Amino acid sequence: MRTVDAFVLDCAREERIGLEEAVFAGSKSVAQIDAILAIAAEQGIALFFTRLHAEKHAALAPEHRDRLDYCPLSNTAVFGVARKVTGSGRVAIVCAGTSDVSVVVEAARTLRYHGEVPTVVADVGVAGLWRLIQRLGEIRQHPVVIVVAGMDAALPSVVGGLVAGSVIAVPTSVGYGVAEGGRAALDAALASSAPGITVVNIDNGYGAACAALRLLRAAERLSRSFS
Repeated sequence: MRTVDAFVLDCAREERIGLEEAVFAGSKSVAQIDAILAIAAEQGIALFFTRLHAEKHAALAPEHRDRLDYCPLSNTAVFGVARKVTGSGRVAIVCAGTSDVSVVVEAARTLRYHGEVPTVVADVGVAGLWRLIQRLGEIRQHPVVIVVAGMDAALPSVVGGLVAGSVIAVPTSVGYGVAEGGRAALDAALASSAPGITVVNIDNGYGAACAALRLLRAAERLSRSFS
């Protein structure tokens, strides 16, 4: 570990928990992010950044900014080389509407950074339930399903009652009135009557992807122990 100002790069995280280091950029200054990137470059390590908003990305030192794989839709960035693809077709990301896409992309990029390629099933919210039914066979093929929804967040409950795989609900801040900010969506996901749904924080596509990866890695370890 190496100290940078008031924080420490956790280079041993993958060894401990199977997930590589990630940096939450939202509360960090441009100078702090530049310092982190300088050490990452020096040590030759990869980093995944979340909540790296466009104005901060634009203000980074050119030698760092130019080496980032940046996505302005999800405000995520990859520094260094992501893992080679080791898994595909094991995680589905299902979202209610196009307004939720930024959270979907954050989850998808997190999974891809760790070598897992997800299947994205978009715009299948309960306002047009036939759209979900049409894709249900495809969704059921995945052992882990991340469900992203705002407003009343009814979709995780519906999916949770229709698929056998692990369901991870991501309430989003999409909405207005009582749904504004995502609290109604969070409450709905937590209060779901569909048993066994995991719920992460509002707009936390990164956290949902990490939960999916933990499930997959646990299944892999169990499989190896019986082989």
